[in-house]
This record gives sequence, C-alpha cells and structure tokens, in this order.
Amino acid sequence: MSLNAASIQSFASSFSGRVVTPLDPAYETVRRVWNVMIDRRPALILQPKDAADVQAAVRFSQEQRLPLAIRGGAHGVAGMGTGDDALVIDCSLMKNISVDVATRTARAEPGVKWVEFDAATQAHGLATTGGTVGDTGIAGLTLGGGFGWLEGAFGMTVDNLLAADVVLADGRLVRASADENADLLWALKGGGGNFGVVTSFEYRLHEVGPTIAGGLIIHPFAAARDVLAFYGDFISSAPDPLTVGAALVTGPDGNKACILACAYAGPLDEGLKAVRPLKEFGSPVMDMVGPIPYVGQQALLEQAAPPGNRNYWKAEFMDSVTGRFLDTWVDAFSSVGSPHSFLLLFPIHGAAARVPPDAAAFPLRGGVHIGIYGAWKPGEADEPNIAWVRSTWERIKPFASGGLYVNEINADDGQDRARQAFGINYARLAVIKAKYDPSNVFRMNANIEPAAAG
Repeated sequence: MSLNAASIQSFASSFSGRVVTPLDPAYETVRRVWNVMIDRRPALILQPKDAADVQAAVRFSQEQRLPLAIRGGAHGVAGMGTGDDALVIDCSLMKNISVDVATRTARAEPGVKWVEFDAATQAHGLATTGGTVGDTGIAGLTLGGGFGWLEGAFGMTVDNLLAADVVLADGRLVRASADENADLLWALKGGGGNFGVVTSFEYRLHEVGPTIAGGLIIHPFAAARDVLAFYGDFISSAPDPLTVGAALVTGPDGNKACILACAYAGPLDEGLKAVRPLKEFGSPVMDMVGPIPYVGQQALLEQAAPPGNRNYWKAEFMDSVTGRFLDTWVDAFSSVGSPHSFLLLFPIHGAAARVPPDAAAFPLRGGVHIGIYGAWKPGEADEPNIAWVRSTWERIKPFASGGLYVNEINADDGQDRARQAFGINYARLAVIKAKYDPSNVFRMNANIEPAAAG
C-alpha cells in the first residue's frame, strides 16, 4: 500500500498532533536528530500530543506498511529514532510532568528531557537517578538502563521505574506495573524500545538537595596516569552515595586534561567529608568540588556532548581499573584528533550494583563503563575521527568484561552487540518480545528478535 496525499489527509483529520510530510516547510528541521552524522529522510513524521495520537500513529504505520521509528529526546547516537522512508513517531510534544509529593512519585511523558524533569522534581526537593546531560530525553535513557549521579544511593533509572503506559504494536494501550503485565515492565527496564511506545513513565523519587556536594576537579594531562590510578582505587571502596566519573578531555584552551566529576547523594555535611580525598589528591589546576545545587550538578557535563557535532561512539564494560588498562587508555588519548572527543570511565556501584542481573532487563550490575566518544564539527573529515574511536576500542577490548550499554550501540554494530548488551537476559526478552510484538514491528532499535513459537 503506498503512502499518498489522500491517505495522509484522511489520517490527519482525526489526529490532534502535528503531521509533517517531506513537502512541509518544517520537514528539514523536524527530521534532524542530535547526532548530525545521521541524515535520514522519513516518509512521514507524526508528533502526537497524547496516548490516543500514539495509538493512531502506530495503527497507521501498520496500515501503510511503513517501517516504524520511535523518537523521544532524539539523542541516540545511532539515530535509531529515525529512518529513510520510515514513519517516525516523534514524541517531543508530549511534555506533561506531575509530581506527587505525598507518595514521592512522578509521572512524565516521553518528550520530557532530564533538565525539565529535574526542575519539576527539585521544586519539591526530590529527584530520581537521571542522565548526566540534561538535554537527554527521559524515555531513551530509562528504557536503556540509566546511569546517573544518584545511582550509588538509589540504583539505576530503571530501578526507580514503577510503572509505564505502553502502546503495543497492535495499537492497544496497556499498563505495565508490578500488578499488570509485570513481564512487560521487567522488559522495559533496560530492553530499549523493543516492546512498544511508552506514553507515560512513573518513577520513584527520593529526597535530594537542593544543595549537594559535587562538582569537578581538573588535573593536567601529564598527571592523568597517576590521577586515574588513584581514581580506580578510590571508587572500589567509595561510599554508596558518592558517585565519581573520570574523563580525559581537551579544554577550551586546547590543552588536554583529566577530570574527576563527583556527586554525593546525601546530606551536604557528609558529602563534604566524603569528597575530601578527591580534593586532597595531587596538584589539580582547578578544584570546583563543594556545595552545588543538584540541578547545577546535572548541568556540569552539558558541554561534553553539545548538539551540532558529528558523533561516533564505542563502549564496553570492565570489572576494575588496572594499570595496564590505564597505560593504554592514556596513550590512546594522546593521539586524539578532535578537541571535542573524550574518554569516560563511570562506575556502577552501591545500590545499582546490588541488584541481581536478572531482576530487570538491564543486566550490568557492577564494574566500570568505558566510553569512547568521538565528536567533531561538520565539515571536518569523518575518517580520521572514526578511525581513532575504532583504534582505541580495539586496544581496550582485551580489558573488557563482555558487557555493553545498549544506549551506546552504534549504527555499525551488529546483532551480536545487541545480544551482548542484554547478556543473560536476552532469551527471556525474546520470549516477552514474541508475546507483545510477535511481528517485530518495533525493530528500528538495538533489536531483540521474537523467540520462535514452541
């Protein structure tokens, strides 16, 4: 069945959201995603305003036999929220947030970004584990697992997901909770966009801030090896509320540097004591660790991954930070080409690490995330920047433990990488996929193939 003007017009007459076709003046803007390396031309972009619109959009995609892509914050590096000749459901207009102070819960729609969610919850002195870059959408981060500054105290984002409203492949709207479709809720907690379109997320909230101990400490690159060795030892015994990441970056002055970024999810006085060893180590060129608003902490890394760049990433996990790994890691950054590229280490620890690997679809419960983030400006050559990422990845793979964060799968990663990301939970996810999406309608993602019948 072909997509024609008459069918679009008929659909639009009962659709309360926005319909954007390739002939629409806004099409060139609306089709773009955060990673400008992704340049795809959907057949149709639908921007629903509510769950009923999402249901209509999913059904329309099936009637028109169009591949279906789902976009939340449009921040995915692989550009899985769009596709050539696809129907894109762009949830960016769905922005409702409600906070229940009495029950310490919040409901939010899939177009919400973390900067908006944090502002709404912090108005009441509450928060949940969220992304470290405020421009990231809540939907993609939650469905992938969800790293964040609060994970050591309160678990990953998925560990704080209480329920979700989901539009399935057949257009039905169902609720996933501990009491209804509990298997679907389990799968949503790290299974990506494989099972439907989430139209509402319900989160558990915690008392946080408004002022916490956190911030950045910047060391010269010449000291990076020693700083990161200290970092590896420190995070192995850090208290649960203290989460610390380490990055190798190029500063605005063009000089390379080693950054320790930390946050303490607890009382300010306790936090100031807990971060003291970080402040006392070495000879930093800048120490900005101290009292900071939680929303300020959430904005600290905003410039690490700004919009407008071309991006190519690779990622792994490792059990611990070793000396041989650090030799390779620091040496790899010595040859980085773009000043916008960086390397990141981020632990899963505390409450997040004590959750059993099969308690939610997200299986990575411990160790250190290794992120290799290539970023460069449009007009600069892709090849050398991609080559640096791939070379660094090949060099550090001998230290990897086998895990992979699903949100950092790249466009050129195959099905084996998706299986690696879901790990021991892949077979169970495939069975749930067969139950809720047997035809694999939701396949433009890190795909889980439905299990065969019988």
